Amino acid sequence: MRHVVENGRALLLLRDPLALSDRVLLVPQSLAPALALCDGTRDAGTLGAALALRYGIRVPTSRLREMIATLDEALFLEGDRCEQARRAALAAYRAAPFRPPALAGAAYPSDPEALRAALQGYLETAAADVQPAPEGRGVLSPHIDYPRGGPVYARVWKRAAAMARAADLAVILGTDHQGGEDLATLTRQSYATPYGVLPTPREAVDALAAAVGEEAAFAGELRHRSEHAIELAAIWLHHVRGGEACALLPILCGSFVRFVRGEADAGEDATLTRLLAALASVIAGRRALVIAAGDLSHVGPAFGGPPLDLNGRARLRAADDALLRHVCAGDAPAFLSSLRSVSDRNNVCGLPPLYLALRLLGSSAGEVVAYDCCPADASGASVVSIAGVVFS
Repeated sequence: MRHVVENGRALLLLRDPLALSDRVLLVPQSLAPALALCDGTRDAGTLGAALALRYGIRVPTSRLREMIATLDEALFLEGDRCEQARRAALAAYRAAPFRPPALAGAAYPSDPEALRAALQGYLETAAADVQPAPEGRGVLSPHIDYPRGGPVYARVWKRAAAMARAADLAVILGTDHQGGEDLATLTRQSYATPYGVLPTPREAVDALAAAVGEEAAFAGELRHRSEHAIELAAIWLHHVRGGEACALLPILCGSFVRFVRGEADAGEDATLTRLLAALASVIAGRRALVIAAGDLSHVGPAFGGPPLDLNGRARLRAADDALLRHVCAGDAPAFLSSLRSVSDRNNVCGLPPLYLALRLLGSSAGEVVAYDCCPADASGASVVSIAGVVFS
């Protein structure tokens, strides 16, 4: 949902993040309280009464009935119609030979030769001075788009190229931007890139699902269809391997908001403990590469904050540097504690995958290979900071 203005009218633009519906709805902003009260407990009549009682807003019942019918037809309301569409979409996704690249042809070229030329261009210009590390166990890779993050991607993946080529299993922990409180969302589908298919090891997925519970593990599986975090890292993994496939274990990581608020302790969370133990067993004895696909800070008006000036940029860089010191020390508790102490005011959206990667990698030492602040609005008052880190 986002705010738009059309012909001088303030509207809310609604889009289905699961893509069960291909429709986009524009709802008058004045009906926002009505949308908030559409929780499945009210029909049009009681919805109108609640609006009048709570907000002093009077909307004709006929108009509310029309709104509810439109939302339901567009699959924007939970119910039988939406559930049938979800089940059909999930069945189609699972029956497909692989998960197709969702962003090919839009965020990067779909033709493998054109993609190869584009990524090689980043490597030759942005990473000409970088030498591949002889060995290592992990990578922090951005998940921002390539036009803005290409130089950072290039530097970290050139540094990690030998590690990537040596791996027989890549575990990609990606930010789940629509995940809510689902801590880990799995899929048995293989991810494809324009270079081919990276097969998902089903026995590994089964082991993780057994650890966290089948229902919890796959409740949000459809989000794998369109989530970009894993895909954008997988493209670079496949590229630096020269198009040669390796097993890929894709895991979407949901919100850590309750840990940031201090409502729960991530170090004591039973689900995370079981997940990490199962992951440790999966990678034991294998040449595994652990990849955290996450960006760092999101600050400025585009993310609900004040415009960023020169002093703000300096404070942001200092905060990111302090955070990366914990990352490079392999200190997951200190990394999370530092964000909790400031209520994650810089909106670090790579928090969940990076925390889990640090826990999984243990005492690995990290090296910051690249850092950048990428514009997030036309005026430059908002930025997304990103970094590339290689862990030995």
